[in-house]
Amino acid sequence: MTATDEQRLARVALTWLAEPGTRSVHALVEQLGPAATLDLLLAGDAPERTLRSAVAARTAAGDARRVAAEALARAERLGARLVTPEDDEWPAPVGELRRLALPDATRRVDVETHPPLCFWVRGGWPLDETLARSVAVVGARAATPYGSHVATELGYGLADREWTVVSGGAFGIDSAAHRGALTAGGRTVAVLACGLDRPYPMGNAALFDRIAETGLLVSEWMPGAEPLRPRFLIRNRVIAAATRGTVLVEAAARSGATQTLNRALGLGRRAMVVPGPVTSAMSVGGHEVLRERPHARLVTGVAHVLEEVGRIGYDLAPPARAAERPRDRLDDEATQVLEALPRRRTLDLESVAARAGVDLRTAMRKLSMLEELALVVRQDGGGYALAPPEAAARGRQPS
Repeated sequence: MTATDEQRLARVALTWLAEPGTRSVHALVEQLGPAATLDLLLAGDAPERTLRSAVAARTAAGDARRVAAEALARAERLGARLVTPEDDEWPAPVGELRRLALPDATRRVDVETHPPLCFWVRGGWPLDETLARSVAVVGARAATPYGSHVATELGYGLADREWTVVSGGAFGIDSAAHRGALTAGGRTVAVLACGLDRPYPMGNAALFDRIAETGLLVSEWMPGAEPLRPRFLIRNRVIAAATRGTVLVEAAARSGATQTLNRALGLGRRAMVVPGPVTSAMSVGGHEVLRERPHARLVTGVAHVLEEVGRIGYDLAPPARAAERPRDRLDDEATQVLEALPRRRTLDLESVAARAGVDLRTAMRKLSMLEELALVVRQDGGGYALAPPEAAARGRQPS
């Protein structure tokens, strides 16, 4: 075994001995290297009692190096590969997790948030290239039809503009975002909380196969690893770190999706929330983020998202405007003349000028323009009246 193979094997073994994100393990690897760190842990010399206990529990179940070697062989049969920080395709932005410190963190999943030691990847695209222009779209599993529609539109629109859509492969918002990207013929990445050969949920197995064909399946856990509940929260830090920004579409009051958004905020990434109906329980989590976190931005579509994550000064969302009507382009005097005409009566030129407060010449000129726009009609007797609504709706724009 070459030195490089030994280092790769050690990274896999370390991820098996201690859950991904463990700060003390990451610190040892940076200081000693993966192989020496593995030797130290297996000798029972871990610096922390909790880590020593975790390593002892795992080693009682098997030999770490043998387990790692079996995982590498299993991945090869699966058509997957191991990616480590020494590889060219390693996504450098996940290294910023070493500085993530969540406020009021007490639970292990909120404290142990250091960078991954390795990734298992299934799919043909380079991992770093695929994530270079990527946006995470996350949200509730129990999504409403509104949320699923919005997530699908976001996934399609982002992929159509050559952005990679990243999510967690779950039912609801995640699946809608992935499918939207696939429909657009773009790339999407599912970051899993289990082994690549243990698709979870099983109901999305066909979706995962489609993602692997045109995008990537990614996991920190070796093939065969089970989707344990804490692993979803551990996984969320990678979704936040690997992307330019995270969009939360729907989330209940307590949701793993809001935790992904909080990790994005902690890393200084763009954090975005799609508002929902105030009567929906699936809107509570996102609305609370908007209320409590001043750096979270409200977005309503792809244009807003691209304005947040795209090129400064270029990817700007157009201002929201209602459909333009002919009267929107009238000047002040034309508006005064139009407003001077009663709804159900005809007025002569002199009466219109008096009611509008303009001279006869101005009234005549503005009435001619309003007639061209089909906003005013001239009667046979020479008077003026408002055009019927259907005629005004078909009116021509001023030249």
